[in-house]
Amino acid sequence: MAEFIDDEILEMAVAREVDANRFYETLATQSKDPNTRNIFLELAAEELEHKAKLELEIMKTGRVVDVSKAPAGFNEDQYGYSQIDFDVEFKDILFIGIQKEEASFRLYVDLAGMTHDHDSKETMLALAEEEAGHKLRLQTIFDFLSRNV
Repeated sequence: MAEFIDDEILEMAVAREVDANRFYETLATQSKDPNTRNIFLELAAEELEHKAKLELEIMKTGRVVDVSKAPAGFNEDQYGYSQIDFDVEFKDILFIGIQKEEASFRLYVDLAGMTHDHDSKETMLALAEEEAGHKLRLQTIFDFLSRNV
């Protein structure tokens, strides 16, 4: 893996996935509707899969990933997800999720453009596609709620 992305950028991407996982886990634990809870749990699990793929890319550079500690750039208290107030409109929370997924999609597209290694580029594009799928799922729920208000 000669010309890949700086390790710091990969670690930042791992931190974003950990953040997204915690965001969806918090939404799942606070959701009263079982179907909605399951959607958030699925998204949380998929974000951990993304984290594992990124950690593999880091390991391909010859570095060892210490999974026992939070990734560089992740601040557990930064967003205070455990304090999400569900009195806030659920649609507003969905909109935040949509924005987060859009930002992740753009990140992975940008990262794919920064490498000439075919496998790494494919990994980044696959992650971008999965983030676009997450955004679509959230957008579908958002649109449904908007029509039925």
